[in-house]
Amino acid sequence: MVEPIPVIVLGATGSVGQTAAQVIAGLGPRRVAVEGLVAHRRAEELAALGRRLGARWIGLTDPEAALPLGPRLAADGPRVLAGWEAILSEGIGGAPPGTRVIGAMTGFAGLRPTLAALERGFDVLLANKETLVAAGELVTAVARASGSRLVPVDSEHSALLQCLGLPQPFRRLILTCSGGPFRGWSREQLEAVTPEMALRHPNWRMGPKITIDSATLMNKGLEVIEAHWLFGVPYDQIAVVVHPQSIIHSMVEFVDGAVMAQLGWPDMRVPVQVALSWPERWPLEGRPLDLTGQALTFEAVDDATFPAVQMARQAGEAGGLYPTALNAANEVAVAAFLAGDLAFLDIVAVIAEVLERPWAAGPVTSLEMVLEADRAARQAAELAVRRRGGPVGLG
Repeated sequence: MVEPIPVIVLGATGSVGQTAAQVIAGLGPRRVAVEGLVAHRRAEELAALGRRLGARWIGLTDPEAALPLGPRLAADGPRVLAGWEAILSEGIGGAPPGTRVIGAMTGFAGLRPTLAALERGFDVLLANKETLVAAGELVTAVARASGSRLVPVDSEHSALLQCLGLPQPFRRLILTCSGGPFRGWSREQLEAVTPEMALRHPNWRMGPKITIDSATLMNKGLEVIEAHWLFGVPYDQIAVVVHPQSIIHSMVEFVDGAVMAQLGWPDMRVPVQVALSWPERWPLEGRPLDLTGQALTFEAVDDATFPAVQMARQAGEAGGLYPTALNAANEVAVAAFLAGDLAFLDIVAVIAEVLERPWAAGPVTSLEMVLEADRAARQAAELAVRRRGGPVGLG
């Protein structure tokens, strides 16, 4: 009998985390054994999820959020870990060999647990693109040293993984982009965009931060950097094309000119399960893809109106701590926009201002380098927000 795969889910109450829980529940305990579930503050929701999935432990990164739960939910329920140190040392540090960690946390907060998992030799199923954007050189070096795999969960990078299959020489990776809710809009129209408008993505249901990133197209810029680190590809071999239907999730152009694409309805259950089972494929119930009468269209990115993709590509090409600064500034600017303290077009303007500062472009060799650059970039972004009328202390 095959032993179930032990799994830890970081960001279990977020949109990808909830999808992962749905996939895990469908697979059942004979396929997957839930070691632990991690969230920030949604304690009651996490506790209920822990009971439902039979988790050995649940962890709240905010220690105060864990106080009402006590050390254990019930005599036979999951153990409660309060704060990062307990999660890293007792949770991830105490997990059995062969554990797979689903990195579904949003933002820079996913970096430390990802590194901790890789250092233990665990495969990380990565939905948290910010981890590779902020510290791709460091993260991939740790993975190589421990022999761990970084398996993408992002639908686009999962599609690339599936298209590549066995290693084959290729010319380009082609990331598809829905274009977000403001595809075809002018800069003048974007001046009036509100958070409520930007949170209405036409195809995907996601958390607020990634939804705003999709509206600015920064999400696709971050994915360019993510693809560079996941697949070891130079930036000039990573292309982006707008595909409004979100049916083709990405494509690979091989050296003979043939192009392979991965298609499917927008459904995050598929890339989550592909990452869990890779390189195997397990059955999953869903709506069959029917392309009858379905138009698939493609457009170039409007870089003049949506400069975020080019900005991210340039930061990636500059290397060093420039992507760290890009990521930090973006997180601060998006938080300010969602709070009503920054105009939509000023999100990218704040990031551009931060990137004008000199950042180290040499090798990134330590977590301390990344943490210091992240702190400095957030401070610079907060000042840029304040100059545009927003308060200090965001991000």
